[in-house]
Amino acid sequence: MNVLSSSVITFILIVIILYILFTTWLTMRFRSKSNSEFNNAAKSLPAIVVGILLMSEFIGTKSTVGTAESAFTHGLSASWSIVTVAIAFFIFSFFLVGKFYRTGQYTISGIIDQKFGKSTKLVVSVIMIAALLLVNLGNYLSGSAAIASILGLPLMTCAIITAVVSTFYFTFGGMKGVAWVTILHSIVKYAGILITLGVALYLTKGFEPMKQTMPDHFFTWDGTIGWGTIGAWFIGNMGAIFATQFIIQAITSSKSEREAKKSTLYAALLCLPLAVAIGVIGVAAHYLYPDIDPIYAFPVFLQHMNPILSAIVATSLVASIFVGVSTVALATTTLIIDDFYVPKMNPTPEQRMKITRYVAVLVGIVPLVGVALAPELLSLSFFTRALRTSIAVVAAMGFYLPYFNSNRGATIGLAASGVTTTVWYLLDNPFGIDNMYIAIIIPFLVLVIDRLISPPAKKDQSLKGELS
Repeated sequence: MNVLSSSVITFILIVIILYILFTTWLTMRFRSKSNSEFNNAAKSLPAIVVGILLMSEFIGTKSTVGTAESAFTHGLSASWSIVTVAIAFFIFSFFLVGKFYRTGQYTISGIIDQKFGKSTKLVVSVIMIAALLLVNLGNYLSGSAAIASILGLPLMTCAIITAVVSTFYFTFGGMKGVAWVTILHSIVKYAGILITLGVALYLTKGFEPMKQTMPDHFFTWDGTIGWGTIGAWFIGNMGAIFATQFIIQAITSSKSEREAKKSTLYAALLCLPLAVAIGVIGVAAHYLYPDIDPIYAFPVFLQHMNPILSAIVATSLVASIFVGVSTVALATTTLIIDDFYVPKMNPTPEQRMKITRYVAVLVGIVPLVGVALAPELLSLSFFTRALRTSIAVVAAMGFYLPYFNSNRGATIGLAASGVTTTVWYLLDNPFGIDNMYIAIIIPFLVLVIDRLISPPAKKDQSLKGELS
């Protein structure tokens, strides 16, 4: 990949700085002024705003650059990594959104507490906080690497800028501010991807020359990826959507249950065009530049754009980073405050808001330490989805298999799943069994065995049925 000229890089940096300044002002304009606004925007957000927020949480820089990189090697089938997100959102809308919204809770641990009990709640909270901190470590690494490769800046410099700006967004904006600023981020993101797609198709002279020249597997449903990997993507995305804190927090920011369901459908529909566009970009990059490093499949097209278009695309990648980091950090902060600080300290609303902002700053800094000390941890991305999938299994059983609503079984199952899944990952998935499947099987088996050993009393069973 050719390096952009110094004048173009300078222009892009100026545009990015102006964009950051404007979105900073916008964050203060819509900042959260109360705990309810910080946690779930006081249930004031329209469905389309929540839908855009949900979409942006999943289609970040890692998805954009990573899917194009995969399409460069495996073909259009790489788009399944995003298509499966859309499918998971559709399923989520019909089966769990309403049930989650009706609990009146805005944390996954609070929902689990209603179905199982306090010990399960605390285990869920610890697993989720650890998983989300690792997710943001991945966001810092992937986002900073993408921007560093385009602008030629040091990785750590990009990571520090990402941390400072994103931390400001969610510390002062809360859910209300982050949601509204994400509208602008998403418009810029969509524009950047569509501009890149247009340039790519212009250079290839359309889709047909690629199809006539390239191997057939670039245009098949499974490419060289295979249905096994696509199935793992689907399971991982379902687990991440069904039980991740920032998803729960977003949908419960809707004005009503009906609006919450609509928001997830909007998110699904918004994901689909991006899936196709990014896949085509990756294939076009292979057609035009078969010898480049696949990681440059998306940014390689910046060298063919005028400075204005280059600035828009670069800014779209920056916007994607900010959305991903802000929403994940906001969710992490909420869990820490709600599950550990508030029960112990019983603060006044003013004290709670003050401590929330302090904790938010720490949550923004911790992944930055990981960037400096352990940059190889980017590979943990899929592993964090496995951890969250184990929570999704327990949540689904709580709603749809109330006979197995055992607090003891859920607590032991989640703890065992967390340990076993981690060990399985560190052993590099023995016997060819992905740790994702371990995360699904362990909590399910423990809950079933626990209930078989000690079946519920009839009264307890009846009560569980009524609650569900």
